[in-house]
Amino acid sequence: MTLPLNFIQARYTPSFGEYKDNPFIEALPPIMQEIADIKANLIGKVDFNPEDILRSKNERIHLSSQLLHQFFQPITRHISLEQKIAILIRQGYVGRNIADGKLHQHLQNGYERIMSGDINAFRFDAPKSTALSYSLIGCSGSGKSTTLQRILNLYPQVIYHEKYNFTQLVYLKIDCPHDGSLKNLCLHFFKAIDVALGTDFERKVALKRLGIEALLNYMRQITNTYAIGVLVIDEIQHLSVKNSGGAEKMLNFFVTLINVVGLPVVMVGTPKAKFIFDGDLRSARRGAGFGAVIWEPMKNIPPLSNTTTRTEWMAFTNALWKYQWLTNKEQLSEEIRDCWYELSQGVLDIVVKLFVLAQCRAIMTGLERITPSLLRQVYEDELKFVHPMIEALKSGDPNRIALYSDLTIPYVDKTLLLLQKKIEEEQEKFEQYNGNVHAQRLHNLLIATGYSESKVISVIKKAFVDFPHLNMQELMPIVSNWLTEVEVDKEIKPEKMNIRKIKQSEWMTLPSDDLRFKFSQKHKSQNFYDVLQSSDLIFDTQTWVQSM
Repeated sequence: MTLPLNFIQARYTPSFGEYKDNPFIEALPPIMQEIADIKANLIGKVDFNPEDILRSKNERIHLSSQLLHQFFQPITRHISLEQKIAILIRQGYVGRNIADGKLHQHLQNGYERIMSGDINAFRFDAPKSTALSYSLIGCSGSGKSTTLQRILNLYPQVIYHEKYNFTQLVYLKIDCPHDGSLKNLCLHFFKAIDVALGTDFERKVALKRLGIEALLNYMRQITNTYAIGVLVIDEIQHLSVKNSGGAEKMLNFFVTLINVVGLPVVMVGTPKAKFIFDGDLRSARRGAGFGAVIWEPMKNIPPLSNTTTRTEWMAFTNALWKYQWLTNKEQLSEEIRDCWYELSQGVLDIVVKLFVLAQCRAIMTGLERITPSLLRQVYEDELKFVHPMIEALKSGDPNRIALYSDLTIPYVDKTLLLLQKKIEEEQEKFEQYNGNVHAQRLHNLLIATGYSESKVISVIKKAFVDFPHLNMQELMPIVSNWLTEVEVDKEIKPEKMNIRKIKQSEWMTLPSDDLRFKFSQKHKSQNFYDVLQSSDLIFDTQTWVQSM
């Protein structure tokens, strides 16, 4: 039998305890034993080659932008979530075992409910539900959806059991509709089923013009028809009590999925979803599953504090700092790290985007390094949309934070495109190489090693004319020798020995230990003497005299 591309053939691995002899569980990937294994499977693979710093500015901006979707550094909360999802899926299958008839009892009871229209109807005594529920709450940008998707990707979504002629749907993820109605939530469910399995449920159900109760019964029946392992409902804060027919109906819907159908449910949302977990659902949730957890931004705890959060912030920023395509990459200082935290408040999405935008700005301006001054400038210019959220997080006021919990950063892609356009305009100077990529890379390498641009251009032109068949590695020593000679060729004019005066606007391109560079990084209101004094660059003669 030829299976669709997203289907895999079931292969069984013997399990243990109450998981034993359950085909749905034994067809899943083995449980990861070590935390190191979980980290290795979740971590993002970044395409990084140190030699790429020799590429053109525009190419380096493109490489920096890849971090937005490639970089993912697992931290404690991610490890914990993977472990909980692993339990949720397997526990839900304990009460729906196809090998011992429990699943068929669920199917027969579901058929009875559809035919009678009575949600409480049953033909057989249903097995006790073993499904658990879990609620994940956190402000926008805290990594909820991204982490969940990476964890779900560790599992095959569809498994075909040839022995039982049965198709198992391991997970299903849907977004809550913006109008917040249960009816549209059900339709989103059918659409997601169609995408995963290639079925036509959405159209068939829509044509019947069914009411909410009938839709819920079909939804419950399909859940067992394909043995869905876990249902993830994202953006749960969009659910509306008014548009769902009342709080009681909405809450009963989730309780029924968990306790009657036996379907594990993960609800994901921002702090605005708090109303969903009040009232009757609270007691049901405590009895059915893991309860709710709130993902707060990472904390920047002072070093003297004996906690793991400081370690996580340092580990996360250290991991991200490695991925720089800058010619003057520097060590990550505590000053930069603290400034980074102040401007992002530990919100993972903002941490990464601020870093990417700062790196692109550093490439564009020629600064070629990330400094506290640059981070603040990028924050003020490019991230104005999240300023209210950052200020709310700084205040620590839960009510203010809830007001801005849904803020996102929609302008990052647009900003990157504008930066790339500016770089492309600057790259017009390379037209003199007639699109020769090797000549451009050789140009960047020589400039990075300290040669003046006026000499480099003419020498590179001559090298590629005289030795058209040599590659860049072979041309490098030839060009270097030419550049160190007093007179290369009659066609190349010797550079005057006059020291070039560097304009104040170019001081930011100087080495980090140059006083002119330090002056370019100070705030306008700061006294430069105070800056030098705080950097231990002023010799304290009074203290020295007293010591003598």
